[in-house]
Amino acid sequence: MSVTVKSERQSTQIDVKNASASVAETKKRKSTPSTNGRSKKVKTEDEDKKPASAKKKETVPTKTKSTASNGKSKPATTKKSTPKTKASPKAANTPKKEESEDLDDYPEDDEEEEYKWWEQSEDTDNSIKWTTLSHNGVLFPPEYVPLPKNIHLIYDGKAVSLPPEAEEVAGFFGAMVETDHAQNPVFQKNFFNDFVAVLKETKQPALDKQTNTPVRIQSFEKCDFTVMHNYFSAEREKKRNLPSSEKKRIKAERDDLEAPYKFAFLDGRKEALGNFRIEPPGLFRGRGAHPKTGKLKRRVKPEDITINIGKEAKIPEPPSGHKWAEVKHDNTVAWLATWRENINGATKYVMLAATSSLKGMSDFKKFEKARELKNHINRIRKDYVKELKDPTMLARQRATATYLIDVLALRAGGEKGEDEADTVGCCSLRYEHVSLKPPNIVVFDFLGKDSVPYHNEMEVTPQVFKNLKIFKKPPKVTGDQIFDRLDPSILNKHLQNYMPGLTAKVFRTFNATHTMQQQLDLIPNKGTVAEKIVAYNSANRQVAILCNHQKAIGKTHETTIEKIEDKIKEYKWKRTILKKTMVAIDPNIKKKRKAYFEDMSEFTKAELVEIVKKFYEREKERWTKKFERMFERQKIEKVPVEDKVYQKDLKEKISGIKAQEKASLADVKSQKIEPKPSQTIEKLEAQVAKLDEQIKNTQLNLQDKEDNSQVALGTSKLNYIDPRLTVMFSKKYDVPIERLFGKSMREKFKWAIESADENWRF
Repeated sequence: MSVTVKSERQSTQIDVKNASASVAETKKRKSTPSTNGRSKKVKTEDEDKKPASAKKKETVPTKTKSTASNGKSKPATTKKSTPKTKASPKAANTPKKEESEDLDDYPEDDEEEEYKWWEQSEDTDNSIKWTTLSHNGVLFPPEYVPLPKNIHLIYDGKAVSLPPEAEEVAGFFGAMVETDHAQNPVFQKNFFNDFVAVLKETKQPALDKQTNTPVRIQSFEKCDFTVMHNYFSAEREKKRNLPSSEKKRIKAERDDLEAPYKFAFLDGRKEALGNFRIEPPGLFRGRGAHPKTGKLKRRVKPEDITINIGKEAKIPEPPSGHKWAEVKHDNTVAWLATWRENINGATKYVMLAATSSLKGMSDFKKFEKARELKNHINRIRKDYVKELKDPTMLARQRATATYLIDVLALRAGGEKGEDEADTVGCCSLRYEHVSLKPPNIVVFDFLGKDSVPYHNEMEVTPQVFKNLKIFKKPPKVTGDQIFDRLDPSILNKHLQNYMPGLTAKVFRTFNATHTMQQQLDLIPNKGTVAEKIVAYNSANRQVAILCNHQKAIGKTHETTIEKIEDKIKEYKWKRTILKKTMVAIDPNIKKKRKAYFEDMSEFTKAELVEIVKKFYEREKERWTKKFERMFERQKIEKVPVEDKVYQKDLKEKISGIKAQEKASLADVKSQKIEPKPSQTIEKLEAQVAKLDEQIKNTQLNLQDKEDNSQVALGTSKLNYIDPRLTVMFSKKYDVPIERLFGKSMREKFKWAIESADENWRF
């Protein structure tokens, strides 16, 4: 699936003559938030994986209006309820400290202070993340439990028993036999190679279950996972059908197990952790056409994990018989634990949650960095347009790449290994990814991040077109780099001459938020909340298109659309009945208010019959499912006799619905309505008005779902659009923030919700 990427800003070429004219204006509008002097480092976009090398004063947001105040403010705290956590004992292989810090050393009152870092007014030192840090380590997945004796792999028609380590790997595939991944030949090949490798590592052969003789497993095609698949499917179904009381019990046990790992204490403050669970072993899926899809993600052991914790804190105890790879006390990084996964050699981290103060500060700094770019963007544009004609090839390639990153919001891109998915960005574009159509049309066609197709045909300046033509000149052929003198590190080093910390990433955040600001400015402050939300989503969609945030059309999309359309027809049918009832009460009213009654004839008699039948069919289906759930519950749980329902109750309900359907169809065919004594024109008008509102809102919902069926709005909203813009829109346009941000986003962006007002601007 590919979406042609085109946004309004692409059709407007950069006006170099005016490039420096608005610098003064952007400087005037630049917000200067008050500063915070706590010596805690807050990570920026690229600091998650390594300690920062530069020490620099940063800012934190205050209560922000159109320009932020520089005035000092006192720290503010609020009370909130928190669950109690308990520390694990200290590791046996670690020297004991006489006065070590323990999670239990902190008061565990029902109420505790919430740290509102955005209301602080001191400077923050970006080199130090924390002064004290204590936590309980990580939660490992449970050990493998062998399958029942009657569940096995079938190889070449024979039931075989496997060593537990190999059986676990075979089970991974067996559980997903019917998925699209399992049908992929690359997935199958990689899985089978790793499965055979594990079997060899165990030094125990697969055994024929009947003869107990060794079986050499050499061919994937001879493997039959049906018995395993049926077992796992049945187990999933059992879990789904568990009574609610049992599900609650299991959840409570899981919560108790996880409780000690959910929080850490950072500088005495209780902070939630994001990913404290070690990922269980399984088969790697990968995104797009990943060459390693299907490979075995091996079980992570304590010996693979490095713990980072305060010097005075108790070191979490590893599982019995194990030890940590290393224990560090590095307060220049924000991670609590780290290890390297075996598929791509990527480093994994346990970090604080998105709602934590460190992550909030990091997000704030990211958006403030993009905001700062406003003061330099015109000079940068003026310079790169000039360098498009530079006599040196490096400068010309650098200028052309900067133009594309600025105008198209492309990612910088980097080199990929042969064992990685063939995804590219601007600096790694190859000959075949760019086509030229004179006089100055460029067609981009490549796989971007996560193997999402990027296809865009756009008009560029004549000089950019000329440069791309030069960069593709022979002897270059398919497979050769367009920007063969350039890579992201060279480009970023050049960009930092304009502004400390400026990288190609910052351009993407800047352009996303700038585009959103422009789109929101076009929305009139009138209409219903539903209309405003659709307009907001439309603005968000322009940003998602710019950033190439696509999604595949969901399998249930057509069914969902059909249901919404049926709901609209149902509302209109009910409205028609109400208006016909009004006419039955007062036959002259139709002549007096012709426009009001025009939609009474919107549907033909045959269409109304179809609408009525569909409505009552859905009603019968809804009640049948409701009764079936009650029947299932009664089998498992003890339900008082007076609350029990029986098949006869369902039959009575369905019989009543059928009677209503028969009466409604008779009314449609006869076109006659008998008003009830309690019905009046005024009451009916109020009901019509309510239905009109429901029709309007449902139509807006339909439009929204159709417009955004192939665009992922959440990615840009979460990562690229400054959340203060959404908060501004919420307050200025009287749209509840709950309608724009889900619960997790509201928690993540609490700093924005409490620091921006209706006049805030990027």
